[in-house]
Amino acid sequence: MAPAKQLDDLLDNTTVDPVYHAKARVLNAAIQDIGMGRYQYYLFICAGFGWFADSVWPLITGLILTPVIAEFKFNGPFLSLAANVGLLVGAIIWGLGADVWGRKWSFNLTLLIAGIFGLAAGGSPNFLTLASLLAVVGVGVGGNLPIDSAVFLDLVPASHQYLLTIMSVWWSLGQLLISLLAWPLIANFSCPSSSFASTCSKSDNMGWRYLLFTLGALTLILSLVRFFAFNLLESPRFLIGIGNDQGAVEVIQKMAAYNSTTTNLSLEDLTGVEDKRANEKGTDVRPLFSRTSLFTLEHVKALFATRKMAISTSMLIALWGIIGLASTLYNSFLPFLLTSRGAQFNDGSLYLTYRNQVILSVIGIPGAFLAGWAVELPYIGRKGTLAISSGK
Repeated sequence: MAPAKQLDDLLDNTTVDPVYHAKARVLNAAIQDIGMGRYQYYLFICAGFGWFADSVWPLITGLILTPVIAEFKFNGPFLSLAANVGLLVGAIIWGLGADVWGRKWSFNLTLLIAGIFGLAAGGSPNFLTLASLLAVVGVGVGGNLPIDSAVFLDLVPASHQYLLTIMSVWWSLGQLLISLLAWPLIANFSCPSSSFASTCSKSDNMGWRYLLFTLGALTLILSLVRFFAFNLLESPRFLIGIGNDQGAVEVIQKMAAYNSTTTNLSLEDLTGVEDKRANEKGTDVRPLFSRTSLFTLEHVKALFATRKMAISTSMLIALWGIIGLASTLYNSFLPFLLTSRGAQFNDGSLYLTYRNQVILSVIGIPGAFLAGWAVELPYIGRKGTLAISSGK
């Protein structure tokens, strides 16, 4: 079953604003009529930048942990803690903010924040400065997955929304790239692992700084591509949620023109459903989006409007929490463990540690394509794919 059809079936049995629901159906049909075109393929690339950043920046704390501990002499988990506090704050701010000020600003600002403060982190003179800057990087990065996924689903026809699953290939490619960069930089420009117990000076330990400079510059370049090379259109679903039907129609028309096609959608198609839907289901309903410009609990309450939606939301939150826990424990300390434990078997050199990290990163790439294939299979679909991947 297509995701848009699943959502329609769910909303039909809830108290979500029937006017919004009816308008969303009209927009879905218009986007489907436009089809998958040049705009959506460019969006796949630019939204993928966010998945890329969400992969490399949380992983960076694990990759630089060994040389940073050697230089600053601190308790290693505190660096991961600082970065993950930033990620949590970013996920809350940008996740809720996208329904207040829109998707476009969030889409563009998240990478810019990560790039600027990531560059600055490379010049950190001590642990406190490094942890603080990486926490701010996390604030920017924390919004990438929810915002970029929402933007992609809002502007891609239902027939191609399975591409959101394949978009995770950007996450795997990010892991591979940062591991390939860390391998020569940290292996060749760090204090020898045998001297970690003694003094490790900045001049002898520049590898992790070079890695942060490189990644920060790359992230900044990607953010500038989003700003200047790709004009993200605001989500039409967000626009109808705040009562801007004319803006939603203009977005659909611009997208059609960008794809060298046309659309029959007009303002009357949206305004014409209001009285009809309101008379059918009444007006005593929960709005899916708040119509104010303030942070309110309505943004969260809508996700728990009915028993079915509450169960679905709770399960998704739990799954993301478990995945986040496993991913953090694995990625944040893997290079450090490979170095420290590998020394017991005479293969704990930095060269071998980061070579092994590259090998592990390569293995993850096919998973994105397998998941994109599996979600469209009969009897497996999205639920089955999620269950299988979570079980692993």
